[in-house]
Amino acid sequence: MQTTMFKGTVVNLAGVAVNVGDKAPIVTAIGTDLNEVEIGGAKDKIQLLITVPSLDTDTCAAETRRFNEDVNNLDICETTVVSMDLPFASERFCTTSGIENLSVVSDYLDKSVSKAYGVLMDDNKLKGLSARAVFVIDRSGTVVYKEIVKEVTAEPNYEAALEAIKEAR
Repeated sequence: MQTTMFKGTVVNLAGVAVNVGDKAPIVTAIGTDLNEVEIGGAKDKIQLLITVPSLDTDTCAAETRRFNEDVNNLDICETTVVSMDLPFASERFCTTSGIENLSVVSDYLDKSVSKAYGVLMDDNKLKGLSARAVFVIDRSGTVVYKEIVKEVTAEPNYEAALEAIKEAR
């Protein structure tokens, strides 16, 4: 069981830890159109998988906007942000924030993404939400980069994630 922090307090993570070199689990989440969206496994493009607790926080919103800008010119990459927000809230966020270069999906139904990637916060006031994490998955479906942000209120290392995408080309 991995851990992260929430304002200095330890938060344990549930699920199966996925590490660099592992095959990325294939799971589904719910898109803003209420259709299932498949995440993980081998695909034609490199996958950038980002998990956040809720788009309704300043840090999660800033991270999603930043990745939306950063991946704008990366047509080699399929970027997905996963939160526990309802699909309707996710769609509203995308519309009002101008999110056009990535997909935002919800893990609210069964938390399958968070469990499969080992980022489901299991205790504390954030129990049941996803930890802030970034995974880069190459075309063969192998995880080539992983960051679980140690303090959930902090942003990830954007440059390292983008470098991992470029190296996975």
